[in-house]
Amino acid sequence: MISKSIKAVFVCSIVLFSSCNDDKISEEKTVMNDTDNVLLQEWKGPYQGLPAFDKMNVADVKEAVETGMEMGLKDIEAIANTTEAPTFENTIVPLEASAKKLNDVFTYYGILSSNMSSPEFRDIQKDLAPKLSDYSSKISQNEALFMRVKAVYDASLKNPLPDDQQRVVDLTYKGFEMNGANLSAEKKKRYAAINKELSSLYTDFSNNVLHDEENYVTYLNKNQLGGLSDAFIKSAAKIATDKGQDGKYAITNTRSSMDPFLTYSTERDLRKIVWTNYYSRGDNNDEFDNNEIIAKILKLRKERVGLMGYDNYAQWRLQDRMAKTPENAMDLMMAVWPAAIARVDEEVADMQAVANANGDSIKIEPWDYRFYAEKVRQKKYDLDSDEVKQYLQLDKLTDAMFYVAGRLFNYKFTPVEDGKVPVFHEDVKVWEVTDKDSGKHIGLWYLDPYARKGKRSGAWATTYRSYTSYQGETNVLASNNSNFVKPAPGESVLVSWDDATTFFHEFGHALHFFSSNVKYPTLNGGVRDYTEFQSQLLERWLSTDEVINQFLVHHETGEPIPASLVEKIKKASTFNQGFGTTEYLASALIDMKLHLADPANIDVDKFERETLQELNMPKELPMRHRTPHFGHVFSGEGYATAYYGYMWADVLTSDAAEAFKEAPDGFYDAEIAEKLVKYLFAPRNSMDPAEAYKLFRGRDAKIEALMKDRGFPVPTE
Repeated sequence: MISKSIKAVFVCSIVLFSSCNDDKISEEKTVMNDTDNVLLQEWKGPYQGLPAFDKMNVADVKEAVETGMEMGLKDIEAIANTTEAPTFENTIVPLEASAKKLNDVFTYYGILSSNMSSPEFRDIQKDLAPKLSDYSSKISQNEALFMRVKAVYDASLKNPLPDDQQRVVDLTYKGFEMNGANLSAEKKKRYAAINKELSSLYTDFSNNVLHDEENYVTYLNKNQLGGLSDAFIKSAAKIATDKGQDGKYAITNTRSSMDPFLTYSTERDLRKIVWTNYYSRGDNNDEFDNNEIIAKILKLRKERVGLMGYDNYAQWRLQDRMAKTPENAMDLMMAVWPAAIARVDEEVADMQAVANANGDSIKIEPWDYRFYAEKVRQKKYDLDSDEVKQYLQLDKLTDAMFYVAGRLFNYKFTPVEDGKVPVFHEDVKVWEVTDKDSGKHIGLWYLDPYARKGKRSGAWATTYRSYTSYQGETNVLASNNSNFVKPAPGESVLVSWDDATTFFHEFGHALHFFSSNVKYPTLNGGVRDYTEFQSQLLERWLSTDEVINQFLVHHETGEPIPASLVEKIKKASTFNQGFGTTEYLASALIDMKLHLADPANIDVDKFERETLQELNMPKELPMRHRTPHFGHVFSGEGYATAYYGYMWADVLTSDAAEAFKEAPDGFYDAEIAEKLVKYLFAPRNSMDPAEAYKLFRGRDAKIEALMKDRGFPVPTE
């Protein structure tokens, strides 16, 4: 997942708001060097200058953001009031270069929001949200600025610009148009008011979820640890001690803690408690409940796009995505849905048979699914997930990712000595990325692997600085962020196969950032149902023989993973695909259907429940992200009506993987790897994604490979 920080929501996602580039302009240097506010100071030190994460202070945030906005608006006014006839060089280029200081501030803001949140920061965040919305509206509704952009756009229709410049102009103009630049003065006023209200609702939604993640902790006694691994127990004990509950064992309300507990704990009553806590985030009928917030968001989104003549939010949102229309997205999801829920029926029958054979007088419930699925895995494939985990060490997986990056991208990752690069927490480690042959410096990779209080759940990738060359080449500062449970001192971090896959996925985003060769900042943006493709594709290298044979070694003995166990893993590759596909698709379908429905008087909880019933959602499992904590969709707009994009991207992924399978040297074939980098990674958004994929594959992607990969019936038509 790509980070949806405030930087992304308010600045980068709408091209016109900012360049998202971190070059400094000379006027700012003079002003900012004298300030005591660290967040406003120039980035100093090696590697083209670095954010001073070790010195940032929450107390500086408000002043820094407000000063950054003030400077950004001065940039905009300077462009809008230029008396020369509008050209690419005097209008679009300075627009690309605007708001540099605010972008720098948002880098810190994103860390304080996602990695190091605190009650003090959340209060400031809530206060700033409407101000940031006003800032965005002052840009998108600047009539003089839009007229200049439109003049450049109109001229380019008659006399096209070079390809990359034309792409920037097209995206910039479309950004203005989609955000109400053509509205009447009265409608613009209402549009801005809606955005302002939404900004506060998004902040409230996120903070409510974070509250429930932090405050619903299940503490176990020593006699309640049945089925849990020694490593998990030691980690749970340390977390409990850190929380002032010495002698107990803490199960936190995050996926990385919940998932292994539900898979292995023999305490069914406790499994139900942990499951309920996790899937009830934002839905506890208290002051942190998100259902009313969601209802307001849906109404405001529909009203806002209605001002521009759209029937619903999905219609507006998908016009510049690969799917183009909500109907196309729904067609893809519904092509897969029947096979997914049919597979769930088979999986539940297998689990119920195991439970019955064990003499367990139960009917499979959602908190049983992972536990009995693991029993079925062991029975069908003689495969124990905990046995596999013994060979999945986080540090070795990191080495494996570096190996893949070296083979495909020719990158070398070298650890940076502690203290040389400022970090915001002692857990964060940094590597320098260089070209293996030339030694050319490409950037830095930051890794923040562990869950902690104040860190939002999940895994994501983001950039602190992106590559551009229009004002001289910049290096890339990219980060990956996970929520692995931190081990007890001296213990290895052992992860599940699914978590290892996610680790590779997020690294795929980082490689996408590092490989960028675009000239202008806008072209580092992405089309949401395409940008997950590159990262999903990188997941495939985890199961290659080269990675398995070199990096999957036992954490205690150092022995390589046995070939017999590898064979079991491969045979079980489509196991539990009913669960995985259905829990994901249920969330994607609810996302789309909520935004296609009439939100007047909507009861969000009832809508979710009744829609799932209409879809014949199996009762034995929940949506991956229930609506009240669906941050992808309601903590901002990055994935709103776009959660389907993971499935859309996976069609491309499965089809692209076939190209490697067919190549002489498989997943490490040099010729295919070169095309992979050239057409799918380096261009970012400098060309139409559909055209880029055709250049790589020679044709459009087909759904057959996806169905085959998941072990579902392949369509015959």
